[in-house]
Amino acid sequence: MSKQDGSSRQVTTGPVDDSATPILHVDMDAFFVSVELLKRPDLRGKPVLVGGTAGRGVVSAASYEARRFGVNSAMPMSLALQRCPSAVVLHGDYASYSEYSRRVMAIFEEITPLVEKLSIDEAFLDVSGARRLHGSPAEIAWSLRRRVRDETGLNCSVGVAATKFVAKVASSRAKPDGMLVVPADRTLEFLHPLPVSALWGVGRVTEESLTRIGLRTVGDVAAMPADALERAVGSALAAKLGHLAMGVDARDVVTGREEKSIGHEVTFGYDLTDLEQLRRELLRLCGDVAVRLRRAGLVGRTVVLKLRYGDFRTVTRSRTLGEPTDVARRIYDEASAALGELAGDGARIRLIGVRAEQLRLSSGGGAMLWDPDEEWREAERTIDEVTARFGRGAVRPASLVRPAADRVESSRRKDADGNDVR
Repeated sequence: MSKQDGSSRQVTTGPVDDSATPILHVDMDAFFVSVELLKRPDLRGKPVLVGGTAGRGVVSAASYEARRFGVNSAMPMSLALQRCPSAVVLHGDYASYSEYSRRVMAIFEEITPLVEKLSIDEAFLDVSGARRLHGSPAEIAWSLRRRVRDETGLNCSVGVAATKFVAKVASSRAKPDGMLVVPADRTLEFLHPLPVSALWGVGRVTEESLTRIGLRTVGDVAAMPADALERAVGSALAAKLGHLAMGVDARDVVTGREEKSIGHEVTFGYDLTDLEQLRRELLRLCGDVAVRLRRAGLVGRTVVLKLRYGDFRTVTRSRTLGEPTDVARRIYDEASAALGELAGDGARIRLIGVRAEQLRLSSGGGAMLWDPDEEWREAERTIDEVTARFGRGAVRPASLVRPAADRVESSRRKDADGNDVR
């Protein structure tokens, strides 16, 4: 994969055969930082970080100037500032990021209805049916980049290819602010010199397994006998990597995706041992999960508690309900019971999270003859109405009025596809 600082940037500058490359992958460049620079143009050209600074704060996004110092997203902010002491640190404005994401995605959907949103700042587009109106895939990619820049002030990079996998790799090579078209008949010529880390499914551990047997490039993987590759990484992953290394990816652009879970988690500024503090924070998180369920018109049947201890050991416990729910009190009761089994007795807790799984559409709350959560449900819906009128925090449980633990980083949990990053 290309270096994240853009030093190995590769772009298309002249005529190219894009006749069999209908898939675009569009990725916003340093999205959070770029939105902040619209408000702070004086910081352009300087190393800028978005994230938390206290305690265990982490980098949410880094400008390309900061990346040249070896700073990347998800890095502890303390380490980032050691590597780049001159960096300017800004706190995230997630409402602004969501609004700019909405505007960018609307531009995509004006070009083609076949838009698969991967996260707040990237998407796949299938422009097969847009050629007559908007031109060839390369022309569409070029005009799309111009529209995004003119209408939002932000830059994006676009990969154009015959498949989703190759398009995504191409957009990463084109960063920042570039476009790279990979002609269908030159797919292997493009892929095979790349490092094995360019393959989806190859993280640090898998990369080490592959390099131990001498596989350093995508071409090495493509040339490896199937049985030898299976011994190194297992049969399922070997089959997947073998196909990708040959440029084979039969997946279509999918416009709708079922949400698999909704959750929130928080990392504390220092390890907590007080069970009551943990329960207060858990109640807050359960409230956030329930609000998102109701907004999405969903209910969940399984409640999952996640804990990370001071030694970084992470455990989860799940409880399945008799009836699915969108009520915070029900979610909290189940998660709190699991918490009592895992915390206390001096256990040091670094992170706590809760999520709802086995989601389905809500029936409106009246499906059951007897609803054990009826009173709580009505109370919480009333709070939703008050919040809509007067803002978040206008009404909240009494226990949350008491000071809770200091928090460093609070974020919505990513779903299985990486969505809803905060």
